[in-house]
Amino acid sequence: MIKSVLIFNQLGKPRLIKFYEQLSISTQQEILREIHLLLSKRSDNLCNFLEGTRTIGNTDTRIIYRHYATLYFVFVTDMSESELGTLDLIQAFVESLDRVFENVCELDLIFHFDEIHYILNEVISAGMVIEVAVQEITKASVEAKRLAQPDTDASRFASFGRGFSLK
Repeated sequence: MIKSVLIFNQLGKPRLIKFYEQLSISTQQEILREIHLLLSKRSDNLCNFLEGTRTIGNTDTRIIYRHYATLYFVFVTDMSESELGTLDLIQAFVESLDRVFENVCELDLIFHFDEIHYILNEVISAGMVIEVAVQEITKASVEAKRLAQPDTDASRFASFGRGFSLK
């Protein structure tokens, strides 16, 4: 099971935080700080898997991450999740973001946080992976964005008032 998904920049500023288990805000902030400290010290040519620490869930927890440009994409999982499968999941999530935002950047994560959460919810629900196909994730996101836009075709409703009088 996936326990949390974190995206933060090199300075440790969170851009997305999603926990799939009930934790206090102070515990969430402590976990974010500790993961940032662990990852910011690591070289880019080291393994992308870490064992959990006392704060993060002891040895029954894994930290699996990818570092893209200025952002860290971190998935905290239990031992039942495959490390390579989770890396593929991170890759699919990032590719979906890249397709939806056409070359995604940190500013997209800041200004379009609702769409980012929607895309994440298409991939993971309640800590369980529900979709990994980039095309399906992208298609669902584009469709949701289309449905959320107001209907600007006023001509469809122009004829409703004609022919009736309120006398």
